[in-house]
Amino acid sequence: MKRNVLDLFAGAGGLSLGFSQTGEFRIVAAVENNLFARRTYHRNMRETELLDDVETIDYDAIIRQHGKIHVVIGGPPCQGFSSANRQKNQAISTNNRLVKAFVRAVCVLKPQAFVMENVSMLRSDTHRFYYSEDDRQVLRGLSLDLKPERLELLPTSVSLKAADKIVQNDNLVTEYRWDDKAYWTLNVLFKQRDNEKKLGKALGKYGNALRRICQTTLPHEDSVDQIAHWDFVLAQAIMNVLFGTVTTTGQLRDALEKPILVQRMLGKLRELKENNIVVDKYDSGEGLFAHVQSYGVFDYVKTVLGSDLYKYNIRADVLNAADFGVPQRRMRFVIMGTDHDGVADYSLPKATVKPECYATVRSAIGDLEFIKPSLSVMDPPIEMNDAPVNLNSLAGRLRDSTCLHNHVITQTGDTALRRFRALAPGENFHNLRPELKSTYTDPSRTQNTIYLRLKYDEPSGTVVNIRKSMWIHPVLDRAVSIREAARLQSFPDRFVFEGTKDAQYQQVGNAVPPLLACALAEKVMELLDAEGG
Repeated sequence: MKRNVLDLFAGAGGLSLGFSQTGEFRIVAAVENNLFARRTYHRNMRETELLDDVETIDYDAIIRQHGKIHVVIGGPPCQGFSSANRQKNQAISTNNRLVKAFVRAVCVLKPQAFVMENVSMLRSDTHRFYYSEDDRQVLRGLSLDLKPERLELLPTSVSLKAADKIVQNDNLVTEYRWDDKAYWTLNVLFKQRDNEKKLGKALGKYGNALRRICQTTLPHEDSVDQIAHWDFVLAQAIMNVLFGTVTTTGQLRDALEKPILVQRMLGKLRELKENNIVVDKYDSGEGLFAHVQSYGVFDYVKTVLGSDLYKYNIRADVLNAADFGVPQRRMRFVIMGTDHDGVADYSLPKATVKPECYATVRSAIGDLEFIKPSLSVMDPPIEMNDAPVNLNSLAGRLRDSTCLHNHVITQTGDTALRRFRALAPGENFHNLRPELKSTYTDPSRTQNTIYLRLKYDEPSGTVVNIRKSMWIHPVLDRAVSIREAARLQSFPDRFVFEGTKDAQYQQVGNAVPPLLACALAEKVMELLDAEGG
């Protein structure tokens, strides 16, 4: 009898597909809230009940309809915070509640096993969650290692006299905050402030919106109130530029900084409040800092599910997808747990492929080299009957359809094409001549995965949204297609992606490679068989 599986945060369905490919599991229900990913999942996994909100699931209803849930799987987005992103617009990632939703599902359903998959950095001590009032209740009586953190809400370059009053009065946070559209528009100017050309374009593009903001959001009169005064100065600087009173943007650049930084502070204060984060104290004067406590994601999972109340035997490790036949070096952190009746001493699946035998980019997409891709997702699929393929290659195993769906690329512009032609396999944006980098404000900050030309005879790097990264075919001067990206993820050709072009690329990049998922499923099956459940 097949065992019932619930897939949380299912995305397009890579994890579900891998489990179903074993023939031993039935994916009875899956949860995904992204519209296009839901369409993809439904097209390929039609027998699965598809839900859309992990935080409002009626688990009793699932059990009544499908019976006992034997396995809970999923890859909750859980980037938490890190030292690298503390200066950005948000103080925290609210995705920590999604990790907790996964843990809650295990606590309620009490499956025989669970599998949580996510990026390997979650094992890092720099990616953590803030301790909240909700955690106090869940962790009552449990020992979780908490680390003191000093969270910057406002940099020391800004001295705000009213900071103490604001942190104690939620009404003041609401009073001073701009609406989201106003903040988004003005933040665009702020981000472009050091590039005169881009700032000028933004002023032209958002001129009407900026006029409305000056009329409806920013104050019309100067004030002794510090925040109101900074906002008034900003409004005057915007109007001076828009109406040609001044010919340079220097005044505007100077006027943008304090209002934007204050708005980011107010937004972070709202986040802390809405997420019930425990703040021990605030430091004000030069800047504003919140003293909070944090904990590791894996520590949370182990503390709750490994407690005497639930008694799961938990193992975790970083797995390389290439070790399991995926033509891609993709490092993922996997947490697996079996209930107290299960096997206590076990490890995650071991590599089935040696490094010298890794599947390569050529083995996955070489047969598609001479098939011209489409430029529109609305074009019909391409007939594949006459396309040659080595049946023993990975491509031969993945080609399980006579129609090639999703072999679609973005049309290449002149600048991108010049870059494509200049790069050899393995090279990226940083290998370009300086004149080919001129459209980037700060080329030195560009990641090594941008404008990457793949090497045919090696596995690829981690597949993300390769449309945004502008990945290049190993030997052709064109982008890698959606289908080629899906092949690099080990999706079979019969698995069809739905939605806009960018949505399809994003779904592929977010997915768990089915071959890796299948290896995890086989390990779970082994453990359940040993348990006799």
